[in-house]
Amino acid sequence: MPRIVKTICFGLLAIGAACDRSDTFAEPSLDTELRQDVARWGVVPIGPVPAQDPALVELGRALMFDPVLSGNRDVACATCHHPATHAGDGLSLAIGTGGSGLGPGRTLGPGRQFVPRNAPSLLNDGLGLFYLFWDGRLSNFLVGPPPPPAGAGVPPGGSGLLAAQAMLPVVNRREMRGEPGDRDVFGAPNELAQFADSDSTAIRQAVLQRLLAIPEYVAKFAAAFPGTSASQLRFEHAATALAAFQAQAFTKTNSPFDRYLSHDEAALTTQQKRGGRLFFGKAQCSTCHNGPLLGANGFANAGVPQLGPGSPDTPPLDRGRADLPEQQFYEFAFRVAPLRNVELTAPYMHDGAFPTLEAVVRHYNDVPLALQTYDPSQLGPALRATYHGDPATIDSVTRTLDFRLRTPLHLTDAEMGDLVAFLKSLTDPSARDLSALVPAAVPSGLPVPR
Repeated sequence: MPRIVKTICFGLLAIGAACDRSDTFAEPSLDTELRQDVARWGVVPIGPVPAQDPALVELGRALMFDPVLSGNRDVACATCHHPATHAGDGLSLAIGTGGSGLGPGRTLGPGRQFVPRNAPSLLNDGLGLFYLFWDGRLSNFLVGPPPPPAGAGVPPGGSGLLAAQAMLPVVNRREMRGEPGDRDVFGAPNELAQFADSDSTAIRQAVLQRLLAIPEYVAKFAAAFPGTSASQLRFEHAATALAAFQAQAFTKTNSPFDRYLSHDEAALTTQQKRGGRLFFGKAQCSTCHNGPLLGANGFANAGVPQLGPGSPDTPPLDRGRADLPEQQFYEFAFRVAPLRNVELTAPYMHDGAFPTLEAVVRHYNDVPLALQTYDPSQLGPALRATYHGDPATIDSVTRTLDFRLRTPLHLTDAEMGDLVAFLKSLTDPSARDLSALVPAAVPSGLPVPR
């Protein structure tokens, strides 16, 4: 056979062999692709927080459920962050002092207004978040928590910011303090309401004096802060105890997704894995919701419908982070919420505009259209009239809409279903029933929210 013919034959054989081999090459598996996505966006397993001091936790638990911290002695921290509603309240906008009931059925009292924003769940807030509150007013970067009092220490596990957060609701009139002229549940004048709004130190000290007038609290503070006399105590000590309880009780990090991150490939269903690929890919969720907590590290104007009384500075609208000093760039921008256990924390967004995960995903599928066509009938009856759907408001929100949300995603119904399935894989089963956290009684003898 001539040399050139042999060369051609061998070449054809080589091509044929290569074609045969290509048939055996498997496409990257769903798991391989998802794990690449996860690594690209800095998502890693989250371990439990360090153990908290039992005496500190016990004091914090009592404080969490005791209405004595409120001016009218009618609401506790747990009223808006209750175990029955997964450390939130199940309401679009929180209802503070003067309200009746608990959870989604809670109603406003006569002459009262909604708290301007949704009460975010405390689940996993003890993991060292970068920002707390919807506008990020407390931050490990920009503002930072106040230093703990001498001898108080800070609960381990990044709870310093959580302790700082616990200091704010007691001075807020709508949330816990009450209005001038209010009387408490016993008919006595509300002495906390008489302080000027600017005198936060005196307000907190007055709350502490209420606590120290109760012998059981004196004993609990002594156990939690040995070597600190009653005269040395400040409200920061109470806030530190609240943070310790919240960090221990509400940290839930054993979701199917966490187990998947620890190389248990059977922890997620095929649908959840498809949803994960969408989350980190076509749906672009991870451009905001990334890192170990899948969020909580930035701010965005997500085109959320405006409703409620608005912020005190710009009623009836809530401009979000832009209302903070030197943050005007963040017009209508709010904290990107962490998504672990998100299935349990409805309703969603800074004003609870969406009652389900399905509604949230549909909003993100085409944000400009969703904002223009928002249906307020999905809100509770008392809130529907507070929806600000006028063209001027919609235009104001749209003008500063995050650039990543200006173009429709074109997700199909099936893809949106897969995405919701993935979001539900972020739920730790132990977070579903937190009823064991509710104490039978509190030191003040006031009714425990239940």
